[in-house]
Amino acid sequence: MKTTILLLLIIFVLFSCTEKKPAANPQVLLDADIAFSDYSVKHGIQKAFIEFADDSVVLLKPKRMPIVGKLNLIKSYEGKSDSGVVLTWSPAKAIIAKSGELGYTYGFWTFIAKTDTSHGTYMTVWKKDPTGLWKYIADTGNEGLSNKQENGNSH
Repeated sequence: MKTTILLLLIIFVLFSCTEKKPAANPQVLLDADIAFSDYSVKHGIQKAFIEFADDSVVLLKPKRMPIVGKLNLIKSYEGKSDSGVVLTWSPAKAIIAKSGELGYTYGFWTFIAKTDTSHGTYMTVWKKDPTGLWKYIADTGNEGLSNKQENGNSH
């Protein structure tokens, strides 16, 4: 009898000591994505994509080989200007893994140049860095529907 009680007590202690993480709030990832877009508007596309990138970043762009790593991302911008253009985006949804360390956002982007405006969709994969900041580890987008078109409205 004492053995049974001792065994039950040990099991109770083991299961009651397991740490349960609270569910990650997707709003923190939405906020990171919005801050990324705001930075793009204020400081330029290139600076934003460098500032928010994880060292292991992968960028997938149409008709190009993947850009792998932050150093290659920086090199890909050398000699190129993004003045006179604005890229902004708005996340539609964020999902965070139960671990709270990975997540993704997707939504709609708008690219404004002097004579043209284009719209599309994107998906960004995020990872929480050791300091707790969200950095993107993968990003891709394509021309397509704007948020207004998706909702049944015209441009």
